[in-house]
Amino acid sequence: MLLTLSSPPLFAGTSALRLRLLQLAAALVAGLPLYGVLGPQPLAWLAWCAPLPLLLLALRSNRLDAAWMTLVAALLGLLSNIAYFSLLMPVPAVALVLAVKAMLWLLVVLATRALVLRYRTGWTVLVYPVLWVALDTLMAALLPDGNWGSLAYSQADNLPMLQVAALAGVPGLLFLLCLAPSALALWLTGGRRCAPAAVASLLVLLLAWIGGAWRLQAMPPLSDTLAGLAVIDDFVGPATPPARAQAVWDQYARQVEQLAGQGAALIVLPEKIAVLTPAQAAVVQQRFRALAQRTGAAITLGIGIDDGGARRNLAWLFAPDGAAPNSYQKHHLAPPEREFLPGARTQVALVAGRAMGLAICKDMHFASFGKLYGKAGANAEVMLVPAWDFQLDAWMGARMTQVRGVENGYAVVRAAREGLLSVSDAHGRVLAETASSPMPGRVLLAQLPARARVTPWAPWLAPLFGWGCVAASVLLMALRWRRGQPSAGS
Repeated sequence: MLLTLSSPPLFAGTSALRLRLLQLAAALVAGLPLYGVLGPQPLAWLAWCAPLPLLLLALRSNRLDAAWMTLVAALLGLLSNIAYFSLLMPVPAVALVLAVKAMLWLLVVLATRALVLRYRTGWTVLVYPVLWVALDTLMAALLPDGNWGSLAYSQADNLPMLQVAALAGVPGLLFLLCLAPSALALWLTGGRRCAPAAVASLLVLLLAWIGGAWRLQAMPPLSDTLAGLAVIDDFVGPATPPARAQAVWDQYARQVEQLAGQGAALIVLPEKIAVLTPAQAAVVQQRFRALAQRTGAAITLGIGIDDGGARRNLAWLFAPDGAAPNSYQKHHLAPPEREFLPGARTQVALVAGRAMGLAICKDMHFASFGKLYGKAGANAEVMLVPAWDFQLDAWMGARMTQVRGVENGYAVVRAAREGLLSVSDAHGRVLAETASSPMPGRVLLAQLPARARVTPWAPWLAPLFGWGCVAASVLLMALRWRRGQPSAGS
């Protein structure tokens, strides 16, 4: 089916100066909705239509104008990250990251424009989502921070659509999220002849929502098993006065006793409460080993150990029987802890009659890592995740971890310093949540689901779909650069 792009070029018939001013204004207007979705706290509803103005601009402008307007809009949208990025890296690095991300937008939008205008057929509605899924898949596999901030995570609180992650993971969810503006842009630009492709795309979205809503009907009720979380934002470092350090540890002990007294069978404390020498760590280990035995609650806490030659970021799980703790070493290290040694092993233990896995913060930002605990042999029912966020990314850090639970069918208990204390089930439902705080800290008590583990629909499909989009994008780019009839509007 051939499509005729019936919309005239934007601002036709205006003077050169007026044209540039109008185009600049249009690019800024197109960037405003992107500003609301490209940062660490995206607006879920806006993510479904935010790229639409930019796609319309590109399809109704010549190639050069489409390029610079895309850069202006993308950079405006990406500025929503500048405060967060500035916490993690120097200004030159922030500028470089923003420039690279803007170039990715340029690549996707211009390739989409070229293919839509060259082929003018209904299948081109797939170009925009396929290219974004391909880039997202490559970033997840190749970058040290993975696909942090992927637009797909904006839908973590949209429970019906989030269930797509149980079938096709983040790639499937991102595809649908990008399909919506692509279909609308094609429809608004091409007129009635492209309506069938657009309607078919929107029907797919509707069916995905219905399927997700149906899956939510099977959410299990809550059980009598209580999970407790306790977080104090204060960090115990080498420069912390001994009296202050002791006060922090004493407060954690009081919080554990309080939560256990309220019936918590398991208690999770945050990541890297302190960085200690092996001798100091042994004292802490003995204290919490005895505390778990006395209170009858399993306790998970994060600790850093510096033996003078290497540093390790660990999570200890103390069982109520007083045995030596299960120890897990963080795999994926955040930028401020690159000097720490990465771990390589998973850890699953039986707590309150359920298989519970250990992970630390950034580990759960990677779908490939999350699958290690969902596959046969591990079959974790609950993930215990000590974490340390950067305040501005509190929502994103918690929701990325929540999505891992949906992908793999387990509940998540995550306690983050400078972040959120949150408990979510295998359907992504947030069972309880509150923000952390400095001394005296914050505690949270939540019921775990009666059936903590849920079998995902097809866990093998997500990587297959993601890498399939990578292969398809190679074909699309080959079509983009193939010699042929010049693109309209070039």
